[in-house]
Amino acid sequence: MKSTNKLGLGTVQWGLPYGIANQHGITAPETVAAILGEARHNGIEVLDTATLYGESEAVLGSNSLKGFKVVTKTPRFATARISDVEADKLREVFQRSLELLSCPRIYGLLIHHAEDLLVPGAERLLAAMLELKGKGMVEKIGVSVYDSTQVDAVLKRFKPDLVQLPLNVLDQRMLTSGHLDLLKNEGVEIHVRSVFLQGLLLMPLSSVPAFFEPIRPLLTRWHDAAASQGLTVNQAALSFVKNLPQVDALLVGLDGLAQYRSCLEDFANETCFDATGLASNDPFFVNPALWELT
Repeated sequence: MKSTNKLGLGTVQWGLPYGIANQHGITAPETVAAILGEARHNGIEVLDTATLYGESEAVLGSNSLKGFKVVTKTPRFATARISDVEADKLREVFQRSLELLSCPRIYGLLIHHAEDLLVPGAERLLAAMLELKGKGMVEKIGVSVYDSTQVDAVLKRFKPDLVQLPLNVLDQRMLTSGHLDLLKNEGVEIHVRSVFLQGLLLMPLSSVPAFFEPIRPLLTRWHDAAASQGLTVNQAALSFVKNLPQVDALLVGLDGLAQYRSCLEDFANETCFDATGLASNDPFFVNPALWELT
């Protein structure tokens, strides 16, 4: 599948100043409107947002979202035990999301932090999500995960309709562990985030923070591999993920119209990128939550 409807838009930058390479802060609402207008025309379907993404849901909801598959996420509960209080909060926050998005129903609802599904009482959250699905307020329910250990633990609890996970040329953990195949064989829809690793994969080597010095040789190989295969780093990063048959959507965060148009053009490149030998798979460097940049 190589059509543009495999490309989805991540919207965190539309509500928060997010990303290691973000130099523009929060995207202006009028820019968001322009991006959405062109995205609809270009056949892009998936919009990924979350209640934790600042004003993202409200900004989206000020536009017509007809024709888009909107996916949002729960708040983080971060408690040792899920009670009816947390389940009620899930319902209330979801209802608020629908109001902010100006949508009577949406495509997907994900547990934002998989650990919330792995504590005692988590069945209450699942019951609340199934209730919302049963009422037709959401089509697919699932979870956002960080690693294969979480995938295994979640699958012991329930079979999600939709899983969002990180994957890129440096972070191939889900691919090499067989978890992409496992999820696909279970009929789970797979959305991939972190395609550009928060922008690290696109940064000139001279701009890479000192924290990444231990993997500078790998980053150098990455840039060299893209060039040797006749691709820019943008094209190579997109090509690697979009050509994986298990992937249903890859989510790209964009903060400007020119960036959107450039991404669309890069996505259209039909060259298949060979990422052999580029995997780090070291959580310290491929999981942005562990980065120490200050």
